[in-house]
Amino acid sequence: MRLDHIAYRVGDRHRTARFFMEAFGYTLQTEFTIDFEDGTKAECIALEPPEKTGDSPWKYSLLPPGFAPDDAVELHMAPEIFVSDGTPDSIVGQWVAARGGIGGIHHLAYQVESVEATMEDWKAKGFAEFTTDKPLTCPGLTQCFTKPSQLTGVIYEFITRGAHGFCKDNVKSLMQSTAKIG
Repeated sequence: MRLDHIAYRVGDRHRTARFFMEAFGYTLQTEFTIDFEDGTKAECIALEPPEKTGDSPWKYSLLPPGFAPDDAVELHMAPEIFVSDGTPDSIVGQWVAARGGIGGIHHLAYQVESVEATMEDWKAKGFAEFTTDKPLTCPGLTQCFTKPSQLTGVIYEFITRGAHGFCKDNVKSLMQSTAKIG
């Protein structure tokens, strides 16, 4: 399991994205707009860590010189950053307004082998409730959100995906699944 991405809901996505690009060396992956049925919008930017090049894997095995293959150390790439803002009356805009107009970290996303199995495991152990009954899927991508954890206050996302990318339809559904939670 690795930290896949950190999602921020903020008042100014461009200013926040510039911060991550200039301070930490992140690069632009994609930008897109989510149009909700009520006429509101969310604007989204996905950033890749400086270590990411092309379709490189999310984890690397490092074998120090002179060591046997069983001694390999697994290293994980830094997480992607997802930044969104929205019209004042949108799901994102209301979330940011409730936090004094600044916003903050909305959720932490963990890459898992199976989103469905992780959901079942967490339900059985009483770790979390989820915002949907089953995972959301797009080609090459499966995701779900927890409700804010009673243990940490954090919303967790579980994700299984290929080399990179976000699916606009899944992002929209995930955002809508959080409309009624703080």
